[in-house]
Amino acid sequence: MVSSILAPSLARRNIHYGWVVVATTFLTMLVTAAAMGAPGVLIKPLQMEFGWETSQISSALAIRLLLFGLMGPFAAAFMNRFGLRPVITFALALIVAGFVGSLFMTQLWQLMLLWGIVVGFGTGLTAMVLAATVSARWFSARRGLVVGMLSASSATGQLVFLPLMAELTERYGWRSTIVFVCGLLTLAAFFVLALMRDRPSDLNLPAYGDNTVAPPPQAAAGLLTLLTSPLLTLKEVSRSSTFWILFATFFICGLSTNGLIQQHFVTLCGDFGIVPVAAASMLAVMGIFDLFGTIGSGWLSDRFDSRKLLFWYYGLRGLSLLYLPFSNFTFYGLSIFAVFYGLDWIATVPPTVKIATDRFGREKAGLVFGWVFAGHQLGAATAAFGAGLSRTALDSYLPAFFVAGAFCLLAAILAVTLRKPEHALADAVPAE
Repeated sequence: MVSSILAPSLARRNIHYGWVVVATTFLTMLVTAAAMGAPGVLIKPLQMEFGWETSQISSALAIRLLLFGLMGPFAAAFMNRFGLRPVITFALALIVAGFVGSLFMTQLWQLMLLWGIVVGFGTGLTAMVLAATVSARWFSARRGLVVGMLSASSATGQLVFLPLMAELTERYGWRSTIVFVCGLLTLAAFFVLALMRDRPSDLNLPAYGDNTVAPPPQAAAGLLTLLTSPLLTLKEVSRSSTFWILFATFFICGLSTNGLIQQHFVTLCGDFGIVPVAAASMLAVMGIFDLFGTIGSGWLSDRFDSRKLLFWYYGLRGLSLLYLPFSNFTFYGLSIFAVFYGLDWIATVPPTVKIATDRFGREKAGLVFGWVFAGHQLGAATAAFGAGLSRTALDSYLPAFFVAGAFCLLAAILAVTLRKPEHALADAVPAE
């Protein structure tokens, strides 16, 4: 394998192979996030070709976002049972199958099946839980930075490819964008097959920051235990108020980010006379600033109280969303929004992961964060459908943005009510 040759070569240069795994994961999450963001520029073309209403298309997007989140806890269990590379490769193949099938769709139910269910399952296997799993397995030091980098790749991928996809759609039709996305996914699958390894012990390496090689864990549990372990973890942590506060704030996080901005921003700008390429360019600006904001958040979460960071992140995001309807949708007004909102797009992930790890312990952190992330996608699905319904029923997206901004301010208040854990609890979660 390429990794068996590359790892010793990098070690001689004092470079840990974990960074190659991070780079491969970064690429994977980047292109799968691009697949998640692609429908944001395809709503209008689908309306024009098939006559579907915004609320109908938004229903398929809501199903996909819902499954994207609900798969998180089970994705963590699958990675524990089958390994990173098989799960990621299967996920990429599933997403490609869903998009290729959509090239031939003619009915709304086919959109629901392919973009909602098939793509939803596939992207759910490569969600934020993948970032948490890679950082926990390969890194003991700089874990917050790694989570920040990988979180940034997910959010950035949802945005930076949008101008190109909008241009392709405008010039050659929406099917050209689907072909482009499938090409990116295939490229990522090639790198995963060549470079991804499950654990440092596969290459006889210690985790980054450790001095000894940790032995591989015992053989994974059977299929029944695999499917029930996320549910048993949920039952256990549901006694904790910390879990429900994290779940609620991440619900609001999804409500105010990829369920709202990612899915409907381009169409919202179109209501104010802004062409799709220009609107998608603003999303790309958000993606660039998100890259810096989320990596910076990972650095900050290693050094400062995560509860206070979440207070500022949610508060500033809420103010940004409340400002947007008053920006007059001018170039300067949208630029101000893009910068401030972009810095905060998904900066909430590193401190949320850190709180989950500190409160519930390293062993349970992946599954617990999977359920917290499920809350994120429930919020995203709510916003994806609710904003589309607002556009259809009220002929305006703006009420949805006011609601999302107000909920962000509520999330800021909830964040500071979290108790600071005295120590991690790996084996038991007492009621709070």
